[in-house]
Amino acid sequence: MISELFGTRPGLRDRIDGTRRRFRTWRGGRPFWAGLFMLLAGAPIIYFPYVHITLKGIAVALSTTAGAASLIIGILLMTLGITLWFHQQVRVFAGIAGLLLSLVSFPLANFGGLLFGMFFGLVGGSLACAWDPSPPEGEVQHTAGTPPVTVPGSEGRTTVDNVTGQAGGGPDAGPCRRGEDAPDAPGAP
Repeated sequence: MISELFGTRPGLRDRIDGTRRRFRTWRGGRPFWAGLFMLLAGAPIIYFPYVHITLKGIAVALSTTAGAASLIIGILLMTLGITLWFHQQVRVFAGIAGLLLSLVSFPLANFGGLLFGMFFGLVGGSLACAWDPSPPEGEVQHTAGTPPVTVPGSEGRTTVDNVTGQAGGGPDAGPCRRGEDAPDAPGAP
């Protein structure tokens, strides 16, 4: 009915689908949800000390000396959230800093933004620390079928597994000390 009244624009659905696919690809290459939770953590921590809330005619003022600390902690959490989106290399630092700022916001910023900001900050920091930029599952399976690689200069005795990156070539091969002969790898001469 609406398309009959206003007509249809050719290619609109294709442009929307393309934009959604590009956003999904962008979101998949970074700790997106961790950054979003960090941004959401900063908002209530900044908001509650500067607003006057009335509950059934009773004024609830959370304005205390925590105003400056709330502002600093909230802005830092929001900055860390944006940093997680655009600089994935600092994800562990940003995650740990977000966790610490969220914990510090409990005593300094009106119970961490009435616990909302602290909760979002803890979740965002945990997600940032846990995010793994490993390749998709299909690429790992592709390299799993390749044979171990012989390390140059070892006369064919020590190998490195392509998937695990561990030396020795197998689960039964143990570590070797300098000067000892390394066990022969499977398939090595």
